[in-house]
Amino acid sequence: MVRHNNMIPNGHYHKKWQTHTRTWFDQPMKKVRRKFLRAKKLANSVPKPIQLFRPTVSCPSVRYHSKLRKGRGFTLRELKQAGINKKYARTIGIAVDHRRRNRCVESVVRNVQRLKEYQERLILMPVKETQVVKLDSGKDLNKVKVRESKMKVRKVSEEEKKFEAYVTLRKARCDAKYAGVRIKRKLPKGENLDVSKSCN
Repeated sequence: MVRHNNMIPNGHYHKKWQTHTRTWFDQPMKKVRRKFLRAKKLANSVPKPIQLFRPTVSCPSVRYHSKLRKGRGFTLRELKQAGINKKYARTIGIAVDHRRRNRCVESVVRNVQRLKEYQERLILMPVKETQVVKLDSGKDLNKVKVRESKMKVRKVSEEEKKFEAYVTLRKARCDAKYAGVRIKRKLPKGENLDVSKSCN
């Protein structure tokens, strides 16, 4: 509201809204057209794989780092160890990511093994081949295998049931905090405490 005894604003600013409105009546037909073009592109690319072959990477954060998922593409180091050129890899359906870096040897070994298995099952067609041939390259390698847990299931012992972790941690923290004070109390009066010896 306005202050004091002034006129209440009553402006009309939407008189010519029709000139600024854009219609979208062709949206349903464009959706059908895109679907038709995708099917046409897929038919022309046979027998090329529909999806790119991607590596397996560990999920981020401490909570999910034990799980594996599909990554964006293979690193240049992984392609080099597998003996595949980075430009040639893109032509045979292998995804390449030049930004990703290998942080551990385990991921390199795992993805190089995936590339070698992919090469063994890969069936290359001649470039000038016009006849479409149905081919089966075996099992789907693009699926991510579930990482097996290294921990073995066992029964909890009676000693472990009686063990109080919280109390043990609190006691150890308290002992470390008051270690110097307790040593000083045991010393005779007039004798100073050597801090370097007490810490060691």
